[in-house]
Amino acid sequence: MAQKKAFEVDSWLARPDSRISIVLLYGPDRGLVAERAKAFAAKTGLSLDDPFSVVRLEGSEVDQDQGRLLDEARTVPMFSDRRLLWVRNASGQKALAEDVKALTAEPPRDAIILIEAGDLKKGVGLRAIVEAADNAMALPCYADEARDIDTVIDGELQKAGMSMTLEARQALRRNLGGDRLASRGEIEKLVLYAHGQKEIGIDDVKATSGDVSGASFDDAVDALLEGKIGDFDTAFTRHCKSGGHPFLVLSSAMRQLQSIQAMRGQMDSSGRNAGSVVAAARPPVFFARRKLVEKALERWNTDALGRALARLQTAVLQTRRRPDLAVALARQALLGIAIESSRLAQRG
Repeated sequence: MAQKKAFEVDSWLARPDSRISIVLLYGPDRGLVAERAKAFAAKTGLSLDDPFSVVRLEGSEVDQDQGRLLDEARTVPMFSDRRLLWVRNASGQKALAEDVKALTAEPPRDAIILIEAGDLKKGVGLRAIVEAADNAMALPCYADEARDIDTVIDGELQKAGMSMTLEARQALRRNLGGDRLASRGEIEKLVLYAHGQKEIGIDDVKATSGDVSGASFDDAVDALLEGKIGDFDTAFTRHCKSGGHPFLVLSSAMRQLQSIQAMRGQMDSSGRNAGSVVAAARPPVFFARRKLVEKALERWNTDALGRALARLQTAVLQTRRRPDLAVALARQALLGIAIESSRLAQRG
């Protein structure tokens, strides 16, 4: 059987079998699927920015044009020995499965096919075809366990040249898992917050993630997303007057906008509406907030989300350099996003 168990995937990706021409990464942890797909793509040695060497396709695009993947796989490369055909957001598309089945029967000579998919049932469709083939490999991606989370933490700390106390690591670990990209984003925010320090302590983790009992800043962030400027200012002021650190609101807003940015990318690439994307989101969106998130997806385009996230990142750095002005700097950045949200709503 051409498949690996979850704990074997990383070791296989470290040394991919050159005889394998079709790689399927699937599972409920979309962040982990995307991260591992990027790692495998890098291992091919091809320039990922070169459109002649790397062809990016959507699962829905292949499904609407049956035979498209076959044609691409049989196209002779012009400027490299091989080409990478990178298919994203695959699921139960019948046409895609049929194309892959044909490629397992007649392996491509000049192409590598990399497929990112959601959670696929065993013994059905695309997963069954890949697992039964000699020239293909199916790699499952499930939510991180404690050992995997520690590996991600260590990797980010090593890149930053920092260390972490045991107490801080234990507190951080409790806030991670479920989605690899979300976990990595939390660690990156912590490293950014502790910029200039050699060691991250428990106070840094509490400042970026909140108390482990789970403090919430939904009121302020939801008001920001809806463009309700007065409501946002009231909630933010109440938080700061009660002794809360303004970075916590910046962090919460950043996390929400990153999630919306990922979902907006799915909307743009697949042509699905906001309701469909929110319903399929992993981790799932709490049912009481779905309408709010759907409206935010319709309101905020990719460029606007990029500007907002850049504004938040700048504010994080500014509050670290001038802690005496942290409240004012955070308020200014967040208020600017709330105002833009209000303007976007009026245009819509």
